[in-house]
Amino acid sequence: MTDGQTTSVTPVTLSFSTDYRRIAVEEAWAPKQLLDLYRSELAAGNITDPGFRSLWGYYLGDTERASSLTERIVEAGPSRIAAMDAAGIDVQILSLTAPGVQVLAKDIAKPMAEDANDLLKQSVDAYPDRFSGLTAVAPQDPEHAAQEIRRGHDKLGFKGVIINSHTHGEYLDDKKFWPIFEAAESLDTPIYLHPTTPSAQMIQPYVEAGLDGAIFGFAADTGLHLLRIITSGVFDRFPNLKIVVGHLGEALPYWLWRIDFMHAIAVRTQRYSAIKPLELRPSDYLKRNIWYTSSGMPWAPALNFVRDVVGKDRVMFAWDYPYQYDAQEVADTDAIAWSPEEKKAFFEGTAERVFHL
Repeated sequence: MTDGQTTSVTPVTLSFSTDYRRIAVEEAWAPKQLLDLYRSELAAGNITDPGFRSLWGYYLGDTERASSLTERIVEAGPSRIAAMDAAGIDVQILSLTAPGVQVLAKDIAKPMAEDANDLLKQSVDAYPDRFSGLTAVAPQDPEHAAQEIRRGHDKLGFKGVIINSHTHGEYLDDKKFWPIFEAAESLDTPIYLHPTTPSAQMIQPYVEAGLDGAIFGFAADTGLHLLRIITSGVFDRFPNLKIVVGHLGEALPYWLWRIDFMHAIAVRTQRYSAIKPLELRPSDYLKRNIWYTSSGMPWAPALNFVRDVVGKDRVMFAWDYPYQYDAQEVADTDAIAWSPEEKKAFFEGTAERVFHL
């Protein structure tokens, strides 16, 4: 997700014909009912989270940019498919946009998550060759979230779980949330850990500088969240759990060596009660349990670095529609000097394997 400028999409000529589908795996959607609920909750003052007010206080406004975004995000039919066709994208995996239901009160969030999943199922069923979906949950009630993961997998046919980072400032490394991990691991269904704005505890220096969104704040919060999951021992308890992160890993691949080095010192010195010995190095979990998408980062130097660091089979394509989308991004990625086999894995094969498409 990005809070950047949306652009018009005009057809481009891709650099070569392909024998694979282009599957975009981080594509935002929201039912109109959720946006209406956001409006009413903001108007009533029921949601005070400063990040949410910064993000959706803007996108629910009456500017041309905001109106274009809200029009596109609720639509999962001909207009979205036309934008996909213009860029050469065959399939979108749709997921509930940030912050989903996670900013709402628990009693409102649970039925809204269920309703959103049922509505998304209708769109997927209407265009089964073009759309797939991820299950939205309300982590506010971890047991209910686990049940909804099972329903999404078994009854709705969804291919993973979407969690938009923190929930009221709480992160999934807290063991009360681990029923979510248990359900996902038992079904071999991946969790997409998607950004939202930093929590109320950390957002002030970001928002006062205009840096709370995609430019930096999203990655700061989501990278922190993922690292907390790793250092808390989640992957020792759930060794087969799969987590997918966008934006080429929210900067963590660039920190692998230093994370390992400083984590080892913290374990040895027992400086922090939260840092305990792990079975593996943090970087090993980032190479074993985590998959990475190119959402918002169609940039060859970064793509090549992350593929070299974590493994080519762990990086896949995403378009970040409708927040940041441009048909030219797909053509530019097609033009990177990878072999046809590598491009097939990046655009199609890894997503098929991870999401069981």
